[in-house]
Parts: sequence; C-alpha cells; structure tokens
Amino acid sequence: MSPSVNYKDENIKSIFIYIAIVILLFSPQVNAIQIISNITADTSSLSVTQLRRIYSMRQVHWQNGIPIVVYVLASKNPLHQKFCREKLRLFPYQLDRIWHKLTFSGYGVAPIEVANESELIQAIKSTKGAIGYVENLSEVKDVNIIKIGD
Repeated sequence: MSPSVNYKDENIKSIFIYIAIVILLFSPQVNAIQIISNITADTSSLSVTQLRRIYSMRQVHWQNGIPIVVYVLASKNPLHQKFCREKLRLFPYQLDRIWHKLTFSGYGVAPIEVANESELIQAIKSTKGAIGYVENLSEVKDVNIIKIGD
C-alpha cells in the first residue's frame, strides 16, 4: 500500500504560503516612500504641514538658512502620484495647480523635474539644500532620511 496524501493539509499549507507572500508584497515597509534631503539640510523630521509647505513652495529655506531646492518626478509618474497621495495628502493635479499659479504669477518657481528615481537621488546628493522622495532606500547613501510625523 502506498501512503495516502492528505489533500486538505496541502491546500491549507498552500493558502498560508500565498497569504504570506501577499502580506510581504503589500507591506508598507517594502514599498514605503521615504523623504530624503542633501546632508546640508540638517533635518531629521518634518510634519506633514511642513512637507506640504516645502512642496507648495511656501517654505523656501531650511531652519539653518540654506535655500530649499525641491526635486520631483513627472506628474504622471506612479511614484510621484503615490508621494502626493500618501505623504502630502494631496492629489497630483492640486500640486500642479499650485506650481502653475506660482510660476505664471511670477511669485515663485516650480520644482525641478527629473526623469527617474536614480537621477533624483544623484540630484539630492549633489545639490546643497535639496529635498526629494524615493521608494527604494537600498541604493540610497550619503543623504538625510527625513521622518514625517503628524
């Protein structure tokens, strides 16, 4: 006689493995957006309000007096859209309207747009007072990681 296979146990095991994979893939730690700045910014935390003021170009200097240089990805970029919704708690079109209003009125300039995340990281590293956002911290070194609180 051959040993019998308990299909019920095998199905339960498969379901648990599937659930574990789904949890890992959609865990906030895996794909969390991180705010980074050039080391000259000398800031370790910001409130959501402060971050929103920086990205709406209303706060233009760090606490140490260094001018803030804002870098972003294109409005259609999924990471930019996720950043707007999760960190700024705004829709991307709302941020675009703010930037267009500032630019066309002559009261400010829009952030500097870069093509991809690696360009953004390089720009942050090489620009005094720069701020930006990334999704993958594993390749990021020599920058400030800024915690966002309420």
